[in-house]
Amino acid sequence: MYILELTFECYRDTSLGEAEDAIVNYLDMLRYQGQILGREFPTSIHDGHFISRVVCPEQDSLHPDNQSELVTLAEQRLHQAGLLAPKLQLQGMDLLSDSTDPCPQGEARPGWLLLYTSFLHSCSPVRCGDHFAPVPLYRLPALANGDHKQVIKWQEDWEACDQLQMNGSIAEHAALHEIGETDSRLARRGRDLCQRLEALTGIPVYYYLYRVGGLSGAEERARPCPGCGADWALQAPLHEIFDFKCDPCRLVSNLSWDFKD
Repeated sequence: MYILELTFECYRDTSLGEAEDAIVNYLDMLRYQGQILGREFPTSIHDGHFISRVVCPEQDSLHPDNQSELVTLAEQRLHQAGLLAPKLQLQGMDLLSDSTDPCPQGEARPGWLLLYTSFLHSCSPVRCGDHFAPVPLYRLPALANGDHKQVIKWQEDWEACDQLQMNGSIAEHAALHEIGETDSRLARRGRDLCQRLEALTGIPVYYYLYRVGGLSGAEERARPCPGCGADWALQAPLHEIFDFKCDPCRLVSNLSWDFKD
């Protein structure tokens, strides 16, 4: 991932409120296209311009070829608010971020994809199954309304539930149900996104089920796929996380964290 600064220059007089609304809208549209990551974008006010600092999956994430139509409309709204399209300044690689999937766009495609996130991650929730590296959302076909907002909103909900169950003080069991059961509303939404993405790309897309608890390690290792009841245990952990994988159900999961080595 890379840190960039976006400089929004004023070309005419404008109000602070008008400029703020246009910049916030523009950053939101970039986020829903997967061109910038996270939810907080520090923006400073200067004499005649504004500067926002963002994190991008790649150095060229903000290239016009990666834009959605909604980003283009947001640029027009910047102009209407008296601001020029932002000038970009690459600050360097982000030390604390995940590395973007190395599969070249349009060439060697991943053998499979995975919808996975956690409360620790702000990167794309779509990962390459071969490398377990995040795939920039703008590399993928839009799932609805011209961008990837539905994927981002699913990610926000999953991470909120993960944070609640990790804290273990408020709504822990309800949150754990949402991220660990196939019949939860969150899982149904996520698996629907997987099915739609698979239909658009032709690449198998798997859904991650979180697992914690259980009575014993032996019982955990023997638990069947919650989708079809088949044996889905792997001979060895995949990417050091996943101990179970069901190809027909497009599910992966971990051995309960209570019994993980």
